[in-house]
Amino acid sequence: MSAAYDYLAPTPLGYFAALVGDDESLPLLEAATAVAQDEYPDLDVQAVLGDVDQLLARVRRRCATETEPLPRLRLLNQFFFHDMGFGGNVNNYYDPDNSYLNAVLRTRRGIPITLAVLWLELAQGLGLKARGVNFPGHFMVKVNLPNGQVVIDPFSGQSLSREDLSERLEPYKRRNGLVDDFDVPVGLYLQAAAPREILARILRNLKEIHRTQEDWLRLIAVEDRLLVLLPDAWSEYRDRGLAWAEMGEARLAVSDLEIYVDHTEDTLERDAIDQRLQELRRALN
Repeated sequence: MSAAYDYLAPTPLGYFAALVGDDESLPLLEAATAVAQDEYPDLDVQAVLGDVDQLLARVRRRCATETEPLPRLRLLNQFFFHDMGFGGNVNNYYDPDNSYLNAVLRTRRGIPITLAVLWLELAQGLGLKARGVNFPGHFMVKVNLPNGQVVIDPFSGQSLSREDLSERLEPYKRRNGLVDDFDVPVGLYLQAAAPREILARILRNLKEIHRTQEDWLRLIAVEDRLLVLLPDAWSEYRDRGLAWAEMGEARLAVSDLEIYVDHTEDTLERDAIDQRLQELRRALN
């Protein structure tokens, strides 16, 4: 007599948690694609990965006779930015679809970080030493070549000189007082970003869009993923708690805000959240 077993598919959040559990084996493309499952519940993540594999196969055929990294890089950029037409969504930069890789593949439009994830998958598949860069205000990619380093803006495909990068940094430096004696070399802003950092930046971009639109339910779904990805990011508990409060879910809000208050070292912020907690507790009672 044979026994029948029922296997339950993981929830989208459970699937994401399984992907990001270990830094050493974290599959950036798959995890970044899975982010879209909140908005596209029927999304076939493996089909999206297959579409990217097809793009890689096409660009590999173009590079078949090139063994040196620089010609391969040029062929990749020609293929990605010109022939395939990938580029920044300048007309609707804050469209949430710009953060979903399935939509970026369909429309060929995105924001720097999602375009970078796709470009990096192709670059690394061609054997290029390519990494993402958490540049302030605008995600970049870089490639180490035998004779130096190339930094590329994935929004436009433009290669950027040190002078270009310094110019882009100026507003950030002025805002944060990083001038004169507090200035630091441009190279410090070009450190390679780990996959976990890239995913966090994708999610925080989405979070900011939902916050601006006061779309609390979608913001909470993003926060759920951020807290799976970064379980010690106490400020995310604060922000999820405040979103629960906006939705009238006082009990859930209190639970999250209490975690934040117990862990934060920001005294002023703790006092402000403590006051909000008192209001919510009164509402519950």
